[in-house]
Amino acid sequence: MLQVGINGYGTIGKRVADAVARQPDMVVEGVAKTRPNFEAEAAVTAGYDLYAALEERADQFTAAGIETAGMVEELVAESDIVVDATPSGIGAQNKSLYAEHDTPALFQGGESDDLVDVSFNARSNFEAAADADFVRVVSCNTTGLSRLIAPLRDEYGIDRVRTTLVRRGGDPAQSGRGPINDILPEPKTLPSHHGPDVNTIFPDLAIDTLALKVPATLMHMHSINVTLEHETDAGAVRELLADESRLWLIAADLDVDGAGDIKEFALDMGRPRGDVWENAIWAESISVEGRELYLFQAIHQESDVVPENVDAIRAVLETEDAETSMARTNSALGLE
Repeated sequence: MLQVGINGYGTIGKRVADAVARQPDMVVEGVAKTRPNFEAEAAVTAGYDLYAALEERADQFTAAGIETAGMVEELVAESDIVVDATPSGIGAQNKSLYAEHDTPALFQGGESDDLVDVSFNARSNFEAAADADFVRVVSCNTTGLSRLIAPLRDEYGIDRVRTTLVRRGGDPAQSGRGPINDILPEPKTLPSHHGPDVNTIFPDLAIDTLALKVPATLMHMHSINVTLEHETDAGAVRELLADESRLWLIAADLDVDGAGDIKEFALDMGRPRGDVWENAIWAESISVEGRELYLFQAIHQESDVVPENVDAIRAVLETEDAETSMARTNSALGLE
């Protein structure tokens, strides 16, 4: 069994921990938190060994009546690999800790690509992470774009991708994030960071991205135009994308109007936390004019990177190939 440590038990960390716990070849060695909040309570209730991330705050857990298994350094030493799910910028500070213990680590998309040996997307470059010391699982939006680009590139070739990203202002629990009543170009200059980030997966891809931030918390929305190298038709593209396990083509007869309906459907289907691990693509939005492909897709920012983290664990430790790992991850999560 692969022993996986989770450093950071917030929006991403708790989801990755639960996903790892469901895998037949992995066990959660423990999770680390900086302070004894409700998520620390939830981790203990879930049965995870809890480690204190900061020595100067370790006594706060005892004072709050929360038992810890030790310090984060012990968790790192006992783990085969660590998933760093700490806030952006903290992962870079933790890198020396992982190096000191010779423990490979996965970082999240908020960290710089310069921090790691390779940026990772399971569908696109699984093998590149083999035996790497430090791997970055790209952001939710880059994950969603990479999943879509890979099959189109394989089947038709791509001349250029143009994407407008309508981004949520914050996650549901991020009450301090905005905007409250505004629509912001972010950034005002082009491109947004998403295009260059996609290039960490597809270095030679021509991609233009611009982004807006809106007062919503549910999901991101992408308006996509891809210029293909070879002509096709909408029906063929729908068939191609429908064969991808992490692309969900929303049928017109489901009457799904937007992100709210997608989240409600996920809850009705029994998904934990209402998570949507796949790209949600409106099948009826797929249209083709010559070599120009257009579609809309929604990305659940809290969860779409979760299966990618699981696959990255196997990729780094070289226990499975891409196809086997993705199938195993999907089966364990019920993503089929």
